[in-house]
Amino acid sequence: MSCVGCGPSWRLRGLGALAGATLLPALWLLWLLRAAPVPGPAPPPTLTILIWHWPFTDQPPELPRNTCISYGVAHCHLSTNHSLLAIADAVVFHHRELQTQRARLPLAQRPRGQPWVWASMESPSHTHGLGRLGGIFNWVLSYRRDSDIFVPYGRLEPHEGPAPPLPAKKGVAAWVVSNFQERQRRVHLYRQLVPHLQVDVFGHANRKPLCANCLLPTVARYLFYLSFENSQHRDYITEKFWRNALAAGTVPVVLGPPRAMYEAFAPADAFVHVDDFGTAQELASFLVGMNESRYQRYFAWRDRLRVRLFGDWRERFCAICTQYPRLPRGQVYQDLKGWFQA
Repeated sequence: MSCVGCGPSWRLRGLGALAGATLLPALWLLWLLRAAPVPGPAPPPTLTILIWHWPFTDQPPELPRNTCISYGVAHCHLSTNHSLLAIADAVVFHHRELQTQRARLPLAQRPRGQPWVWASMESPSHTHGLGRLGGIFNWVLSYRRDSDIFVPYGRLEPHEGPAPPLPAKKGVAAWVVSNFQERQRRVHLYRQLVPHLQVDVFGHANRKPLCANCLLPTVARYLFYLSFENSQHRDYITEKFWRNALAAGTVPVVLGPPRAMYEAFAPADAFVHVDDFGTAQELASFLVGMNESRYQRYFAWRDRLRVRLFGDWRERFCAICTQYPRLPRGQVYQDLKGWFQA
C-alpha cells in the first residue's frame, strides 16, 4: 500500500526520527560511562615473609598483620608460622640458629623458585658453618653495604631544629665491654692505652654491668667513648658507634674497619679513628690534649643530622618488602662463605 502525498520530505523526516531514537540511548550510555568513576590501579599484593626461626629466641614477638605498618612499610606480612612455607614470598633464615643447629633448612619442602634469605648481623669472625650453605640462598640481609637487603646498625638522617644540649662531662673516656679476651685487638689496644689515658670500664668484663636504661646516661658523662668492635671487618660498625657514642652525646674513638668505611656512614670529623695514630701513646696524648674548641667541632653534625638506630628485628625483616621489587631474581650465592669473608 502506497502513501498518497508522501514525497521525499516525508521519508527524510522518518529517517530522522529513527536516527534520533537510536542516538538517544547511545548518548545516554556515553554519559553514564563518562560519569562513572575510573577505577585506580589495583593495590599491590601483600607479601608474606616467613621467618623460620626468630633470632636468638624460641619465643618470637607477636606479629599482627599491621606490624610493618609501624615501620612505614605497607603490604608486608611477617610470620613465623611454618605452615606458610608453601605460599611465602620469601623465607628468612637467621644464621646463628643454623650455626647452633637449633633450626634446620626445610630443603625437601622448599617450593620451586621460592627466594630464601640468609640473615646475620654478626661479623665473619663470629660466623661459622658457612661452607655447607653454598648454593642455597638467593638474597642476603646484613650490615654490609653490598647486601641485597642492607640493614645498618644505625645511620644519620637530616634533622631540622636545634640540637639537644650535650651532657656535662665528668670523665675522660669510658668503655662498656662484656666479651673481653686477650687475643682481641681491642684488648691489646686497651692495655696500651691505660698507662696514658684514664679509662673507666663498665660491663660484665669488669663486673660493673649497666642496666639497659643506665648505659647512655652513664657514658654520656665522658668526653670520649671507646667504640672498639670485637673484630675488624668490612662495614662492621655496630651499636658501639651509633648508640653508645653518637646517640649518647660523646665522641667515639673507633677501632673497626678503615676510616674510609666510617666516612661512608658519618662525617669525617664526627669520630677519632685509632688508625690515624702511630702508637697508643700518641692517641692518648691527642685525646688528653684536646682543647674545648676542637672538641666541640666533633659535634658539628648535630646541627643538621640526628642518629637513627636500627635494633629491632621486625624492622629489619620489613625491609625485605621494601626492597622486594628490586631484588635480583634467579640469583644464588654459590659461595656464601667466600662472599661474607671477603
